Amino acid sequence: MKKFSSLVALLIITVGLFSFTKKEQPSGVNWMSIEEAIEAQQDNPKPIMIDVYTKWCGPCKMMSNNTFTDARVVEYLNEHFYCVKFDAESPDSVFFQNKYYKNPDYKPDTPGRNGVHQFARMLNVSAYPTLYFMDEKAKGLGPVTGYRTPAQLEIFLHYFAKKTYLTVRTQEEWQEYEKSFVVTWN
Repeated sequence: MKKFSSLVALLIITVGLFSFTKKEQPSGVNWMSIEEAIEAQQDNPKPIMIDVYTKWCGPCKMMSNNTFTDARVVEYLNEHFYCVKFDAESPDSVFFQNKYYKNPDYKPDTPGRNGVHQFARMLNVSAYPTLYFMDEKAKGLGPVTGYRTPAQLEIFLHYFAKKTYLTVRTQEEWQEYEKSFVVTWN
């Protein structure tokens, strides 16, 4: 009986510790569809960040595995943005600003590259990965193209979340902002 009580106590402690450490770790980016993000903006306005990727893209996989799993990135994204993960070659239709976007060139069972989705074209995405940012009313703000480490991504997330784009508009102003920005996600 004493052995059983000790075993039960050990099990309770283990489960308790697991629960405690689980709560401290971010569970990941709260990805949603563009339709869900637009709907969420109605109740709680936040900017949108769209990760435009493809299944065959190596740097896209690196962003997913390295950058979007970093605890600081996850926490910042979940707090300040609605995050959309969008496959630029998806066969699924997208409803955005009262219009349906499709991928008429999609060919099922095609390995590698496939047709480019109309929604990706509407965003003017021409390289992968591209992070496309929108304001609290789903108005396009612009893209950030290419793979970014957490340290490289930090400046852009702050730029869009803190609405710095309203005051930093020229190339010269960006260079000054970039020089003065202190990276903390090293």
